[in-house]
This record gives sequence, C-alpha cells and structure tokens, in this order.
Amino acid sequence: MSLIQEKVNQAIEILKEQDTDLWLTFVRETSGVRDPVLDFLIGENDLTWHSAILLTRKGEKIFILGNLEKDTAERMGVYSEVIGYDKSAKELLRDTIIRLAPRQIAVNTSRNNVHADGLTHSMHEELRDYLAGTPYADRLISAEPVINAMRGRKTQTELARIQKAVDITNKIYEKTFAFIKVGMTEIEVADYMHALMKEYGVGYAWPHENNPAVNSGPNSPIGHNGPTDIRIEPGHVIHFDFGVKYEGYCSDIQRVAYVLREGETEAPLEVQRGFITVRTAIEQSRGAMKPGVTGNSIDVISREVLTDSGYPEYMYALGHQLGRVAHDGGALLGPLWEKYGDSPNQTLEIGQVYTIEPGLAVSQGYIGLEEDVVLTKEGAVYIGEPQREIVLIGR
Repeated sequence: MSLIQEKVNQAIEILKEQDTDLWLTFVRETSGVRDPVLDFLIGENDLTWHSAILLTRKGEKIFILGNLEKDTAERMGVYSEVIGYDKSAKELLRDTIIRLAPRQIAVNTSRNNVHADGLTHSMHEELRDYLAGTPYADRLISAEPVINAMRGRKTQTELARIQKAVDITNKIYEKTFAFIKVGMTEIEVADYMHALMKEYGVGYAWPHENNPAVNSGPNSPIGHNGPTDIRIEPGHVIHFDFGVKYEGYCSDIQRVAYVLREGETEAPLEVQRGFITVRTAIEQSRGAMKPGVTGNSIDVISREVLTDSGYPEYMYALGHQLGRVAHDGGALLGPLWEKYGDSPNQTLEIGQVYTIEPGLAVSQGYIGLEEDVVLTKEGAVYIGEPQREIVLIGR
C-alpha cells in the first residue's frame, strides 16, 4: 500500500471518528497556490484546472479533475471514482455533493493551523457560488480537526522516514564536531554540513540560507538566521539548529558544543549549569507528555524549570509538531500567547511527533537543545539518541 493510500484511508477513519460526513479539498492550478494537504492526497503531482477531492465517512473516495489529468489520477489506484471534465467542474461537483447529501462539508479553512488553511478566499466564494440554491452552501465547516488528526497521527511509513532523517542528522553532527577547528567561520562550518547533506542524498527541512544555524560565541544572532563570518574561538559555546528532509519527512535538532581554552579540560561551570538546566527542562516536560494532556501544560513545566533556576523565559513555544515540514501545525507545546491562537490548548495524541527545544543564554553563547520525540500510549519516546553531555572541541 502506498503512503497516499495509507493517509487517505486514515482520513476516512478520522471522518468516522469525528462524525463528519464529507471532507472536500477544492483547488485550482497548484503551480500558483498549493493546498498543503495535497501532499497527502496526491503526492507531488500538480493540478492544472479546478479540481475537487471528496472523502466521506462512508468510505467514498471521489476525485473530480480535468480530463487531461484523469489518467494520472486513475493510475494512482487510490480513488474509487475519478470523474473528468473538459469545460467546467461546477455541475459535476454540485451534482456529486447533492448525491452524497452530507450534513456538513469540512473545507480547508483554519484560524490556528496554516497547514489546514489551504482553501483560498476566492475559491471559498466560488464554492459557495457552485452550491447556491442548495442547502449545502450553508453546511461548510472547518476541516481543521480532520487535517490536524491526519497530519499529526503518523503512520509507520511516516515514522520510519522521520527516524531515517533523524539518524542522518545525527551522523552529520558527529562528523561536523570532528571537523570543527578554531578560526573557522560559521559559514565554513555550514558549508561542510551542506556538503554532507549532498553526500547523504537528503534535502533541507527549511531553506538552506539558515539551515543550519551556526552560532559561535555570545555575539552571534540567535533565531531563524543564517551563519555569519564570526570565527570560532576558544571559550565559545557553539549552538546549532539543523534539520534534513528524507523522502518528504523532516528532522529538526539543536546541538551544543564548547571550545576549550588552553588548560581547560571541561566547560566552565556557568556553561555546565546552563546545559544541565536545559536538559532538566527537556526531561521533565518529556516525562509529562501523555495522550490527552494539553500542549500548554507541557510548556509550563519546561518554562518553570528555567525561571525557577534564575534564567529568563524563552520567547517562543517549547515545541512544535514535526512531519512533512519542520513546523507541522496542529497542537503546540506552547504558551497562551495571542500569536499561537488556540494551538496550545489542543491535546496530544498517539503518533504525533514533537520537538522539545528550551534554551537560555550564558556569557559564552547560547545553549539550546532540541530533541525529536514520538508520542506513544506510554508517553514521549526519543527518536534517535538525545544529547546528554556537552560536546568539547579541542580536547
């Protein structure tokens, strides 16, 4: 069974669970604006004309699209009904919805999850025009719960790809730590990691301009910034944020190293204390991650570890979901800040993959760790080996 078949079948089970009659994905030419859910429903294929994918609680799988692309859709072997047209999709879609007679039609709009918000304003208006004069124009609801569940609940195929992405990321880190020398620039280190990515045949989990982030010392800008000409010096903490994409699925991992000064055999106590604090925050929050708890409740635990230790709180969410993109939407391990909407109030589910990434600054640089975990019925399990000790450069 292909991954597309797995995800379509999973979506139908979710519709049954949520008692939603019909999920409709309605798009026009995808070279302009591409609905994020299409990656799950048709893979990397593009669509040229108005197209609609209809999945129902009863198990119907219907694809309406232009005749020039009908053969490709049929060869996917996913949709039980593939209906082509030449001039207009309007009557076909309208008649199909009337035939299905849904109590509600879930469409891809969302205030909280950008990956569930693929129906553009104009296509929403066009859909309502298609359904004018029928009761169905007033039965449109948000498909956010459907998409959140489908994106979040990883199949075994998806988890295997994420595991491979994490494994490759850790191998690149290991080689990079052996490569680093005093006097190198952040850019030189990043270039080496880019070369290793080509060697391993993986893509970027986010744009290469700031992937990896390499931050050497206290003056390197932290955040979604690219590496700079700052040179690595003894006494610097080096912070990394790096992720790869393997067969469409991402890793997202942060690591920390310390460059020994002459005569040092370990990192200064300030660096050690910061590292232990971050590790403690990760372990305590991971230990509390269970199915059914809210993302906010986990964020609170980690945030309090840092503030109770005398560090300021970090100005971002503790963790996000991970999948086809690094920030995969849905439930968030985050604070109740306006910018995060309702995502921190959503609950954790089995099969979701999260990052856990608290951080703090010390006088030698930034200490930020990020681990990837999958939620099981027993709790959150690391994907790959976490960083438990500071990497020492120059030992």
